[in-house]
Parts: sequence; structure tokens; C-alpha cells
Amino acid sequence: MHWSKTLNQKKQAVRVLASLAAGCMMAWGIYRGEAAVVLGKAVNVCLECIGLG
Repeated sequence: MHWSKTLNQKKQAVRVLASLAAGCMMAWGIYRGEAAVVLGKAVNVCLECIGLG
């Protein structure tokens, strides 16, 4: 069952790298001011769906 341990380690490494990449992309977006843009669009979509806007 040596291959199973190696496979689990590879899966864990991919998960960690994907999480780090996602965190870096989120941090870069926040740094660029994208969070305010996304929030504004989300508010507009919600208000349109509810019919208040």
C-alpha cells in the first residue's frame, strides 16, 4: 500500500497549492480594489431580483 500513501501526499500537496493560489488571487483582487466592484454588482443583482431597484 505504498502507492496509496504517495497518492495521498500528492493530493494533499495539490490542495495546499490550490489554496495558496486562491488566497494569493483574492489578496491581489482586494489590493486592486475589486472587492468594492464585486460588492456593488452583487447589491445591484440582489435588488433587481427582489424588484426593489
